[in-house]
Amino acid sequence: MPEGMTLEVRNIEFDLNKQLSKDWLDNDPFKTAFFNALSMSFPAGERFFIDSVRHFRDKVKDPKLKQEISRFIGQEAMHSREHKKYNQMLCEARGYSQRTMEGRTEAAVRLGEKKLSREGQLAMTCGVEHLTAILADKILKGWMLSNVEPKIRSLWEWHAAEELEHKSVAFDVYMDIGGNYKARKRTLRIFTVNFLLDLLANTTYMLRKDKKLWKWSTLKSGLNFLFAKGGVLREMRSDYLMYFDSGFHPWDDDNRDLLERWQPPETA
Repeated sequence: MPEGMTLEVRNIEFDLNKQLSKDWLDNDPFKTAFFNALSMSFPAGERFFIDSVRHFRDKVKDPKLKQEISRFIGQEAMHSREHKKYNQMLCEARGYSQRTMEGRTEAAVRLGEKKLSREGQLAMTCGVEHLTAILADKILKGWMLSNVEPKIRSLWEWHAAEELEHKSVAFDVYMDIGGNYKARKRTLRIFTVNFLLDLLANTTYMLRKDKKLWKWSTLKSGLNFLFAKGGVLREMRSDYLMYFDSGFHPWDDDNRDLLERWQPPETA
């Protein structure tokens, strides 16, 4: 982590019950469902990240990194709590099955815990943290959430800012314990495929429940949002590939300026 940077655990609660009952992002069913599907992955995912890093805390000798681990855990715990509430409010408002959608990530976590060593789980966390940091960068630059309900914007920007703040913690722990370059590459590839499949499954589930899945406008929006010039996947590609450089470090992309411009909400 760069000199002078510190992590802050911000205990902020969000009441989004009214906002989540509608298509809150650009009044667009696909974009809204995509971000709602992301939220479904966070409660179980954040717990996995916490466990994978916490397991090695006592092996870390550097007091600064130990403190960063504790604050990483605190931040991720807040994210898990708020997205659990977000998911519950969303499903109650729109008639979705929270158990079905969160269950996909929970099943993936159980499989990862069964198949991967503790070092492998930490390597997986490093890769996921890289992906979330890329997404956080795009969110804080504004173009992904250009026309959105203000309270929901506050939640996503809060989460994004803290993901940027702690983006190197898991990686630094992994390197501290002698992490393997090939293992971290392999686990990111595995995660990317499975995560995209689960994300697509939850997005299509919500669109089907809303009876908007087979509309041409939905398909067109989805293709543009993901694959067109300026779309999510194309915009993330070059940053994603940085991870496969043997000398990679998360702060090679020094985007502290985004954190300096962000203003934490007092309450939402």
